[in-house]
Amino acid sequence: MLNLALTGFLALLLVLGLRRPFLWVLAYLYVDILAPQKVSWGFLTQIPISLITFVCAFLGWALLDDKRDSRFTLRQGLILVLLVYCGLTTLSADFPEAAAEKWAWVWKALVFAIFLPLTLRTRLRIEATALVMVLTAGAIIIDGGIKTLGGGGGYGELRLFVNDNTGLYEGSIISTVAIAIIPLVVWLMKHGTIFPPDWRVRLFGWALIFSCLLIPIGTQARTGLICIALVAVLALRSAKRRFLYIGLAALGILVAIPLLPASYTERMSTIENHQSDRSASTRVEVWKWTLGYVSEHPFGGGFEAYRSNKIRVETRTIDTGSGNNNVSVEVGESFDQARAYHSSYFEMLGEQGWPGLFLWLWLMLSGLWQMERLRARWKKRVVEGETWQAPLAEALQQSLLVYMTGSLFVGIAFQPFCYMLIGLQIGLWSYLRRIDSPQRRPIRAPLAAAGPLAVAAD
Repeated sequence: MLNLALTGFLALLLVLGLRRPFLWVLAYLYVDILAPQKVSWGFLTQIPISLITFVCAFLGWALLDDKRDSRFTLRQGLILVLLVYCGLTTLSADFPEAAAEKWAWVWKALVFAIFLPLTLRTRLRIEATALVMVLTAGAIIIDGGIKTLGGGGGYGELRLFVNDNTGLYEGSIISTVAIAIIPLVVWLMKHGTIFPPDWRVRLFGWALIFSCLLIPIGTQARTGLICIALVAVLALRSAKRRFLYIGLAALGILVAIPLLPASYTERMSTIENHQSDRSASTRVEVWKWTLGYVSEHPFGGGFEAYRSNKIRVETRTIDTGSGNNNVSVEVGESFDQARAYHSSYFEMLGEQGWPGLFLWLWLMLSGLWQMERLRARWKKRVVEGETWQAPLAEALQQSLLVYMTGSLFVGIAFQPFCYMLIGLQIGLWSYLRRIDSPQRRPIRAPLAAAGPLAVAAD
């Protein structure tokens, strides 16, 4: 039944796209996030559905869509420069075959991030893109949340739709993404028009947020805990009753801690003392190696350049004994090689060198700045149809901050979902700059009941 449902749903999107081509863009988002060809075991596994939806999305826009309101922005230019630069480093990579394998999906993520904003020419399309991204990632997150509640979690043990440790099915990545989409879930609950806010939308939204918070517990990813703390702090900015919010948050923590698995609390305790955990110690040594590598190779070594590293890892185990005055430290060491970066910042530095890291940081920081500009420009408006813009800009800013924070400890510099978020940011920036220009066009009132399939009828 699952195989039939996945095939039928995708086929429906492709057929409806013949009349409303923007649905092909949404179909690609769905396929690239969920990877139904991995979840299925029948017909979908035999055809390149990702490539098919990718081509349909581009051809549908190029041949059938209205392009008068499409704009090419600075951040799209930055992605284009990064795309070309990564292509050049791939040609001279230290490990050509491995680099070519990564380039095969990286270029597609970057190209789609450039393309997506060109299609987001209305509020309805922007909202639909956010909705499809949230619901598709939410399908994976809800599956993981249910299994966590059922006791199926554990570091490296939480099985989602597929037993695949890549993309959003990897523990630390799904933990980062799950927390990153929480601000978008809140925005859709309050300002959505495709599914107008009512008790059912709010109930589903809060259930999805609860599932998002369960994912770092189920995966036991320390990155997720840090991202949760960041979202909690960021929420203070827009909280109307901050002291009440802080009190409820503190109460929630006190209630939750006794309910957490012992294995989870033990693993989280290694955040404070990384030398007691071999995994954390290893990544610190890899980061040191990367700094030394780029001192000799300032333009990086291309994708998968980490394969040449050889490191020595020192760990320290502290034993307090039976009394507080009896402390012993046991020092151990091991040797390892070809260890991944476990950090997007060092991933960019090692693979693309200083120019690549600079481009990537410019892309991220300019996004934070743009969303702040939009928030400041629209936050005081109260006219109907002008109250959704500032909250969405703030939500996308918070999502990017979570991504950048999670990137400190996870190698997701080219994660496609994150570039979809960036494309959504660019689309919002371009759209609001256009409608708020001196020759401003009148803003249409929110659609009371647009319906899921009204997204392309604009």
